[in-house]
Amino acid sequence: MPTTVREMALTLDLVARTARVVEDAGPSPGAVYMTDEDYEAAIDNVLARAPSSDVWLFGYGSLLWKPVCEFSESRIATVRGWHRAFCYRVARFRGTRDKPGLMLALDRGGRCKGMIFKLPPDQVSASLNALFRREMMVKPAVNVPRWMTAETDEGPIRALGMVVNNQSTHYSGKLPLEEAADILASAAGHWGSCAEYLRETVYRLEELGIHDESLWQLQALVAEKLQFTLSSENSN
Repeated sequence: MPTTVREMALTLDLVARTARVVEDAGPSPGAVYMTDEDYEAAIDNVLARAPSSDVWLFGYGSLLWKPVCEFSESRIATVRGWHRAFCYRVARFRGTRDKPGLMLALDRGGRCKGMIFKLPPDQVSASLNALFRREMMVKPAVNVPRWMTAETDEGPIRALGMVVNNQSTHYSGKLPLEEAADILASAAGHWGSCAEYLRETVYRLEELGIHDESLWQLQALVAEKLQFTLSSENSN
């Protein structure tokens, strides 16, 4: 795998300027959070439909640079019929109620290249529990688990991916790059900024030799907006 990453416009220095202390305002009014019983039921449902005893996860975003669990094997893989996109809004974590952020999800259409991770057999339930608690918090969930075919150099493998629920009120649909860049350049929450999330994802993809042209354009636009903000501040 490549060890040299092409130079990104969205530098660490620019991302550092988006960092700020944000107090967690807690659940949004009316939000219904999943319970322990809900997570147990979700895990049971997924495993009941598992194609084999081997459980693989498909990673396309933060799972690539911030693993939620241990894995015993990984492979570059491509899924068809889905693409990564900043397509749902968050009013917590990397956004606030007055300035919601945008997060990545797998949305319908196209193709997506990422990685699949094999879970150790004795850690499957615990790993899925950790994954679901990070990806599925409110009811109805914004991200939902789905078995999909991942194409690898060693052949196709059924893997579990988290795809966006386009019926969710948080689903934004496809946004123009300019609009998405405006949000990503300014939104932040108690987990950090959206710009940080974008940079970490693009940087890791490039490390893996995966070039996502849409995200590459997006990081350049976000960098441009942050540079403009910095120049305006310096001129005042």
